[in-house]
Amino acid sequence: MALPSNLTFAEMYERFLVEPLFRPFAEQLLERARPTANDSVLDVACGTGIVARLARKKLGPTAKVVGVDVSAPMLAVARGIDATIDWRDGNATALPVAVDEQFSIVTCHQGLQFVPDKVAAVREMRRALRAGGRAIVATWLSIEDVPFMRDLDKIAGQQLGPFTDSRHSFGDGKALAASLADGGFRDINVETVSHDVRIADGSFFVRMNAMAVVGMSPKGKTLDDAGRTQLAGEIATASQDVVRRYTRDGVLTFALATNVATART
Repeated sequence: MALPSNLTFAEMYERFLVEPLFRPFAEQLLERARPTANDSVLDVACGTGIVARLARKKLGPTAKVVGVDVSAPMLAVARGIDATIDWRDGNATALPVAVDEQFSIVTCHQGLQFVPDKVAAVREMRRALRAGGRAIVATWLSIEDVPFMRDLDKIAGQQLGPFTDSRHSFGDGKALAASLADGGFRDINVETVSHDVRIADGSFFVRMNAMAVVGMSPKGKTLDDAGRTQLAGEIATASQDVVRRYTRDGVLTFALATNVATART
């Protein structure tokens, strides 16, 4: 299936990936946050806002819910879905949160791995929390621990050369716990959560994944948009054997796992 030419990547991400891939893990993350009507939530690196939107449903219409992301296209999609949430443009290492503005819960769902200075980001999360506040941070396991993504990356590497899949670059639970400790948190606990992802159109998913890895690769950064699109198509075509191996009853099915860390101020 070709990617819809009338949609941005952020729109495709929300329409085709959030529900089957991100939402189940976002629900697990919020279960560990245990939000109540008296809580306020800051979601760091919110993307199109699935965690913040789930928090809104749990906390009700009057609770304070803020989502922060560095990507304007992602925030544009988020604003179009739920205008009751305070969506803010900002970097995880310099959160757009006033000194006297504090939250009871801070979440970061699959965002910390993309931040070069992770301890700085964690310190910002700590700054935004009130006394006794809690943080819940999730990062995907390493690429070698997710066989389907590992197999796709191997195919992509044949076209791209060496590259780091940033999505799976912070899969060590001990390193995640250490970052939280270095950032000023206590009572840190890390657990692994796994879920079988089921996607009806495996070819479409692989095309989107190819776009993502091309964009994060050194080779991809040297190409223009047309060159990246062409290369992503070639990688997606070369990945069809992998898709077939992970397809059950016509549905792409693969295990995905994340570390989930909880901590307190």
